[in-house]
Amino acid sequence: MPLRPAVVRHSHVGKPHALNSILEPRALLEMALLPASLPLLLQAPRGDGHPVLLLPGFLADEKSLIALKLFLQSKGYEVHTWGLGRNVGFRSKHASALPQKIRHLHHVTGRKVSLVGWSLGGVFSLYGAESNLECVRSIITLGSPVSVDASGSQSPPAVRALYRLVSHRLGAAAHVMQPRAKAMRSRRLAIPTSCLYSLGDGVVPPQEATIDGDPAMHENIQVPGSHLGLGFNGIVLAIVADRLAQPEEGWQPFRPKGLLARVWGMTTSSAQDLRSGHRDALHSAGTATRRES
Repeated sequence: MPLRPAVVRHSHVGKPHALNSILEPRALLEMALLPASLPLLLQAPRGDGHPVLLLPGFLADEKSLIALKLFLQSKGYEVHTWGLGRNVGFRSKHASALPQKIRHLHHVTGRKVSLVGWSLGGVFSLYGAESNLECVRSIITLGSPVSVDASGSQSPPAVRALYRLVSHRLGAAAHVMQPRAKAMRSRRLAIPTSCLYSLGDGVVPPQEATIDGDPAMHENIQVPGSHLGLGFNGIVLAIVADRLAQPEEGWQPFRPKGLLARVWGMTTSSAQDLRSGHRDALHSAGTATRRES
């Protein structure tokens, strides 16, 4: 079996490119273009009906998840939203209510729950799964700051100022430095985890939206588009459906097929990186075999 390349964070350093931040309103155009993705979405695999919990981004509520919710319902999933209203940052009610929600869904359905979190919602998905490993099937994050370094968030100053104003006067550092959050930064959950990120993201830089991990259950997937448009991006929706359709006991890293492979390959650099990594793994495996012989 060929060796899988290691899962590593993106090499970007510092804040998102200023032009990407300025152009974030292009998310409105991405929303308007969603109907053009219908052929891609129709080809996305159907699911097995297991429960999926959607978590909104910072300052967003359940209404922001409408495209994801309707699409995943059309693919046969039992879709739920977190039910905690607008996401205004970390609150004690989130710390207790979210794990309870996951356990409740697991109990009433008798099946493990997949978590899909957009932006800060992805961080909450990791937090909720950490104490419910036996209840969670997979985690998918969309432009989420899942790998913030000890030096602090590299999001644009305006975003950090808004977080301080709405959530905590010390900003995200007040939550990132909590013991449980620090423990989550130093280890990865033994749950299939797919981190979707965009080089065009003007809010969360790619090194924060990606993870180092075990290639047997962790991956980073580059997608095109803005941060605010991720939940309405046809390619993102198709990839989410592909990841959710993975067998519960047979999860495999992202290998797009058909129309998704063509569209994804034309819009990101990851397709070339993935092919190169696969060739490097085959070469390494071949070299090791020759040495052993």
